[in-house]
Amino acid sequence: MKHVKKLVSLLLCLCMAGMMLTGCSSVGNGKRIIRIAHMQSETHPEHLGLLKFKEYVEENLGDKYEVQIYPNELLGGAQKAIELTQTGAIDFTVAGTANLETFADIYEVFSMPYLFTSEEAYHATMQDTEYMNNVYKSTDEAGFRVLTWYNAGSRSFYATKPINEPADLKGLKIRVQQSPASIAMANAFGAAASPMSFGEVYTAIQQGVIDGAENNELALTNNKHGEVAKYYAGNKHQMIPDMLIGNLKFLNGLSPEELEVFEEAARLSTEVELEEWDEQVQEATEIAKNDMGVTFMDVDVQVFKDAVADVQQNMLDSNPDIADLYEHIQEVNAQYEGKGDD
Repeated sequence: MKHVKKLVSLLLCLCMAGMMLTGCSSVGNGKRIIRIAHMQSETHPEHLGLLKFKEYVEENLGDKYEVQIYPNELLGGAQKAIELTQTGAIDFTVAGTANLETFADIYEVFSMPYLFTSEEAYHATMQDTEYMNNVYKSTDEAGFRVLTWYNAGSRSFYATKPINEPADLKGLKIRVQQSPASIAMANAFGAAASPMSFGEVYTAIQQGVIDGAENNELALTNNKHGEVAKYYAGNKHQMIPDMLIGNLKFLNGLSPEELEVFEEAARLSTEVELEEWDEQVQEATEIAKNDMGVTFMDVDVQVFKDAVADVQQNMLDSNPDIADLYEHIQEVNAQYEGKGDD
């Protein structure tokens, strides 16, 4: 199955490369094809949000555009999909902020452990569109811009062995996102950070290449990681959003009316994704417990916070570009202090 997906991905990329050379990106009826890539399954909240994006664009601009969605890393992993979006081979992709750090180091702040003190503060920060739009423009030089964010929940460790406290991570090979900050965090916990593509995680755990990973609850079910990793720590060390990015040349080529449609489609896609996320996390937790035999550990989150207390300051010292956004988030945290999860 893995080889079939790689073959499909190769053929699709070759097809798109050919269309770029010939300047053709339309179907027989003359409509411009809009291609969106993402890494998740067809049942994932992000895919359902993108279906709303497709619906809204085609309802309002269906005489000009047809939206095609490519899930399951069909066009490659996140970094590959970003590169395709940069070149204009595809128009949009969904990527985590860890993948955007290479292009604008302000995004590194989201990899900071325990950046947000509650889910309420996290959501309030991301929903502050006026402020976040300034952040979204930071990748313009790289040829793409963020249109909206998607909730990717709280990230926790899961592994083939129980993790009740940071000491249990010592020596474990843990997959992390391909981000220097995430690597530093895992190493600070005493784990051996193993960055790799998300699509490789299941097989890597199954074959003993790594001992576990860190992600949200949906990874256990949608990506079947609960079949090979039976212990979920629930330490909530990060709340990292996923971002819908668009090719800047394409966005700048839209008329004001068309751009307004695409921006509203993006906003609606987030609205759907947020609703679906809350429902699916509850369902995934029950499925992982009852059907997959995953044990959810009741851990002391504060002990995990203390273990990486120096990481935040080290990041601030090494990357001045994150200071303003970090301070802004601390102000939001203060507003929600005592109202959410610690």
